[in-house]
Amino acid sequence: MSEEKKTVDHDGSAAPSGKNPLLVVLVLVNTLAVCAIGFFQFQNHKKLNSVTTAADVMQQQLAGEAHGEGGGEKAAEGGEHGGGAAKEASVKTDGLMYPIDPFTANLAQGEGPKRYIRISLVLKFTKETKKEEVDARKPQISDAIISMLNAKKPEELLKREGKEYLKEEIKSAINNFMIDGHLEDIFYVGFQIN
Repeated sequence: MSEEKKTVDHDGSAAPSGKNPLLVVLVLVNTLAVCAIGFFQFQNHKKLNSVTTAADVMQQQLAGEAHGEGGGEKAAEGGEHGGGAAKEASVKTDGLMYPIDPFTANLAQGEGPKRYIRISLVLKFTKETKKEEVDARKPQISDAIISMLNAKKPEELLKREGKEYLKEEIKSAINNFMIDGHLEDIFYVGFQIN
């Protein structure tokens, strides 16, 4: 009888004061996972804030034009040529902005009916890029973009990450056949999936 009482007391006292090691491990893993997710979200937020958007580029160009027009007597004496020089200087420091005509491409067959995309882009090249090279490579650029779009499903492109990934793929493909220039960024001017 005393042995039974000892085991009952021993079992009864162990349960309230002991900790389940599996529970402790799960709580630690969960805490580490939440911290890792928070860290990656913060890094992604910093990256997205540092990316130059089309709105930023337009503000820079408008500020450059306003600075050229509001230069006082110098701009008035220079007439149109003074403003044009300021405009050219701002474009040269920013790099070559090259708009691509809007085009339509079929998307890969997903669930449901066939879908297509209508897209309009502006490509931003480095300062060293010559417009003549980009003009000569325009058929290759269009072919690379259409080929990539034909391989994409609509579900992939509807997400923000899918659009960013498409930009990176296009940049990589275009930079592979550029000789003197280098593509820095891509801006979606129009993006419609039907």
